[in-house]
Amino acid sequence: MLADAPPATRDAAVVARLRAAGFVVMGRSNMTEFAYSGLGLNPHYGTPLNPYDRRTGRIPGGSSSGAAVSVSDGMAAVGLGTDTGGSCRIPAALTGLTGFKPTAARVPAAGAFPLSATLDSIGGIGHSVNCCAIVDAILSGDPAYPNERTPLAGLRIGVPQTLVLDGMDGDVAAAFQAALQRLSQAGAAIVDVPFAEFSELAAINAKGGYPAAESYPLHRDLMARHGDLYDPRVKVRIEKGAQLTAADVAELHARRADWIRRTGRHFETLDAIACPTVPTIAPALRDLDDDEAYGRINLLMLRNPTVINFLDGCAISVPCHAPGSAPVGLMLAAPGGHDRRLLAMARAVEAVLAAR
Repeated sequence: MLADAPPATRDAAVVARLRAAGFVVMGRSNMTEFAYSGLGLNPHYGTPLNPYDRRTGRIPGGSSSGAAVSVSDGMAAVGLGTDTGGSCRIPAALTGLTGFKPTAARVPAAGAFPLSATLDSIGGIGHSVNCCAIVDAILSGDPAYPNERTPLAGLRIGVPQTLVLDGMDGDVAAAFQAALQRLSQAGAAIVDVPFAEFSELAAINAKGGYPAAESYPLHRDLMARHGDLYDPRVKVRIEKGAQLTAADVAELHARRADWIRRTGRHFETLDAIACPTVPTIAPALRDLDDDEAYGRINLLMLRNPTVINFLDGCAISVPCHAPGSAPVGLMLAAPGGHDRRLLAMARAVEAVLAAR
């Protein structure tokens, strides 16, 4: 539906910063239409298959699907994505890579097509924490600290007991528990914390949340002209925004602020929280044939990462599976503005998990 749109006359701010730093921009990778899904499917141009178990034909994760596949297949050193609800972390987790979601305000979004201006966070997908950290330093304009590593001894890592551990398959459960055991053996204190506030998110976002509220005004006229050309599974989610009133959005702002205040109190005694990035390994494409399965699995993929976007925090997914097994991501997260400390912790966690 954008075939007749004029081409961009300049780079987005983040791309301009990468070019200025010497990065060679290879091109654009495939993705979910308008970034509105955690699965990575694209009916118009095809879905990049997950490099793990291509014979079965598994999803790459979304929305930045091709960004992850281009890195895992060695076509690019790093991929760039916009993480509104997991778009960097989900593909990284499902393909065995590292994906970073910075505190949203740290990286300029000028020139990037928005999904939700409130939640969009631009980050990188790479082979290591340092790959993501170097890209983040360039995108944000902050210094890079590639050798900074926080000792695990004495760190308090909370494991939320509400929502984020539900529905784990056997592969994810085994890899996650093994990762926690290794971190504990390295000296970290692994603390189970209720985080009961997580159970409120479904109700708070029941009308579509920020993505629906903020994407619909951007697409209203385009859908009026070319609605039949949209991916129907994307279009139906955007159209939820048509039902949201100004009062609904004001209530959403108020409830989010209150939720962040109450949830943030748990971090007063924690250095970070940890959970599976997504609760299952990459599903097969054939399992997404009908709309019911698509919607259910999409929400499952997005469930854990979206918690951190709503918190306005920062998060990173690092691989925690055994070599040769299905990729599984461990997500570490911290409140907004703690990006440098989170990356330092992630380097230490990465080193312990890589020692397997």
